[in-house]
Amino acid sequence: MQRKLKPIMFVGTSSDVGKSVITAGFCRIFKQDGYSPAPFKAQNMSLNSYATPQGLEIGRAQAVQAEAAGIPCHTDMNPVLLKPTNDQTAQVILNGKPIGNQSAKEYFLSADRDELFEEVKRAWQRLASRYSPIVMEGAGSISELNLKKRDITNMRMAIAAGAATYLITDIDRGGIFASLYGTMTLLEPEEKACIKGIIINKFRGDADLFQDGKKMIEELCGVPVIGIIPYFKDIFIEEEDAVSLKLKRNQPASGKVNIAVVLLSRMSNFTDFDRLDKDSRINLYYTHTITGISQADIIILPGSKNTIEDLMELRANGLADAIILARSAGKTVIGICGGYQMMGKIIRDPQQIESAAGEIAGLDILPVETILLSEKTTRQCHFTYRHFPGECMGYEIHMGETLVHGEGRPVAYLEEKQTDGYFLSEKCWGSYLHGILDNQVVINDLVAPYTDLQVESVDYLEFRSQQYDKLALLLRENLDIDQVYQHIKD
Repeated sequence: MQRKLKPIMFVGTSSDVGKSVITAGFCRIFKQDGYSPAPFKAQNMSLNSYATPQGLEIGRAQAVQAEAAGIPCHTDMNPVLLKPTNDQTAQVILNGKPIGNQSAKEYFLSADRDELFEEVKRAWQRLASRYSPIVMEGAGSISELNLKKRDITNMRMAIAAGAATYLITDIDRGGIFASLYGTMTLLEPEEKACIKGIIINKFRGDADLFQDGKKMIEELCGVPVIGIIPYFKDIFIEEEDAVSLKLKRNQPASGKVNIAVVLLSRMSNFTDFDRLDKDSRINLYYTHTITGISQADIIILPGSKNTIEDLMELRANGLADAIILARSAGKTVIGICGGYQMMGKIIRDPQQIESAAGEIAGLDILPVETILLSEKTTRQCHFTYRHFPGECMGYEIHMGETLVHGEGRPVAYLEEKQTDGYFLSEKCWGSYLHGILDNQVVINDLVAPYTDLQVESVDYLEFRSQQYDKLALLLRENLDIDQVYQHIKD
């Protein structure tokens, strides 16, 4: 039996420097080396979430990291999740269950921060009693001075856990000398004592040419640079936030089935479409233009954290009419979760859970209507897609109940004789099931009207496992893993 290891934590000079991916990589490394790792992020702000086997909600990134560690995800891995509903307000999810909406001012200035931190520490302790090492992830920058006293997720958590902490920076952005030196300078002595090394991420070119820069950083910051990770495009790990969507191609391509995902302002669970991006028959792009919709063969309305407000925006910018026109022209239009709700006749919000508007007319593409409810549905699902044989997997996270007008065929048949969604035709349907497009049988049916090309069925779980192995190898080749072990075996 392997000896118990100290926790390890990855923090950043800013958001989107690669903390989530590197955390996933170390989860896989420790698993490969015979340990029993588990991920942990005290507080996550993300519209990408996932349902645990217990039917509770956590950040999608922690579910990905748990998968890399080879264990089921659990709410103790992400006890606090903030899901923005607009620019100022977020739904607060504690231990997997929503406890209400709060403005940023209410959340960060409320008197219960110490109580919330105690909840976070209890979750960490429960996790640490079952797994070793705990692979922790920070949030944003660790040197936001105005937030430090209210911090429950960065250096305060590192100190509480006694974690060997590594500072990550993104060299592709530029300015890493200032960001690293500034970050370290602004740390308190007890915070600085936690930092055991620096990781330079997303390096382009020959890292040997940066050896002088590496030495300068070590002299400025007083801690070693444990490695330089090259910029890579051939390893596919789910991104935590939709920032990455801006870097994806956004144009149709000839000779492919063009699928356009409507880029909503409050788009959630954009990882629903990762599998499409890896199908050789498909050109996937994200768009918020009428032209982008008109040039697509298939239009997908994705999930939204604020369905009513996003639908109002689609009407205001002309995209709603463009989607209806595309449907009339015989193009495929499907909706997932909030997108499914938008495709109906009306969305009612009597309790004003999402919007003060109360209700809004839908796109009237499907004969359904939705009532938003305060109780959230979160569960993992096994289902059969339409009449096709074989078991599929997905998950539900929504606060609405959708009623069908008249007789209708479901998209999916779930356990206990339950059904999901509305299937109008092979070119028009809606479903609450996130992850439905991870299943090859669904993708094949979706593109069948546009191509005769067939692709072999892909075991997507095995594909993801291979990506974690590739990521672990990349980290082993470019970081001083022995030095990491020295810090967490002490």
